[in-house]
Amino acid sequence: MSTDEGSERAVVRTYVPAYQKELWQDHADDLDMSQSEFVRTMVQAGRSGFEPPESVDAADSTVRTPEEPPSQDATPGGEGLEDRVLETLSDGGHYDWDELLTELTDDIEARLEETLQELQSSGRVRYSGRHGGYVLDR
Repeated sequence: MSTDEGSERAVVRTYVPAYQKELWQDHADDLDMSQSEFVRTMVQAGRSGFEPPESVDAADSTVRTPEEPPSQDATPGGEGLEDRVLETLSDGGHYDWDELLTELTDDIEARLEETLQELQSSGRVRYSGRHGGYVLDR
């Protein structure tokens, strides 16, 4: 097993009613968690009732099944934001708010573009020039 095997992330998509997503977001906000972390935590909590625990991590008393590696995110509620801020500032430079925001959100534009291209290719979303934006393709 390679050392990076447990740290690789993959996207999981699901569709829920809008009201449920809002409830989950509110609950995640109350817990100071991202929605992704909230859903991941709730799924794992739900799974614990269906599988017998295989091992206990003595360092943090977390029960883990063999296929569930420990989280590699040092700041689980912030999806690594704290680490990214510290890494950006580690060059010794001074960043104003806008510069720091640009450094931390730079990859979101590329991810959004890629996602929109995929959704358009699959016929789920289309760009409406008439309305100047993207819309579900029904």
